[in-house]
Amino acid sequence: MIAVDTNILIYAHRRELDRHKVALERLRELAEGQTPWDIPVFTIREFIKVATHPRCFTPPSTLSEAHADLNAILASPSVCVLRPGELFPEIYQARSLEAKAEGQLAFDAAIVAVCLENGVREILTEDRDFARFKEITVHRLE
Repeated sequence: MIAVDTNILIYAHRRELDRHKVALERLRELAEGQTPWDIPVFTIREFIKVATHPRCFTPPSTLSEAHADLNAILASPSVCVLRPGELFPEIYQARSLEAKAEGQLAFDAAIVAVCLENGVREILTEDRDFARFKEITVHRLE
């Protein structure tokens, strides 16, 4: 299984971005396919935050627009929302320390931890920082 990072959702959502078409196509492939795929719950929150933030986009997406696109993605029968469980704090701490994930990188460590806890070892992202986490394979848009 592969998890999808926030930046892929943002690229697919915002038509003016250079990676829009390729991200939208990749999400459609996942959503319409039979292979299970995942979205970490933290990614959902970050997607709404970034898409609707006026410092990120002018104009930002409305809350309704962002939720509509998110709901369309989550309607896929093959998607699973990854949630932290009992082992999350331990996994998160270990991965944070191992990768020296301080500041903004702490959020990436949380995504990695929730993926690992749920048996997911791959992530689709354009964020190069995920390469510092040894237990997860990074896939980029092609």
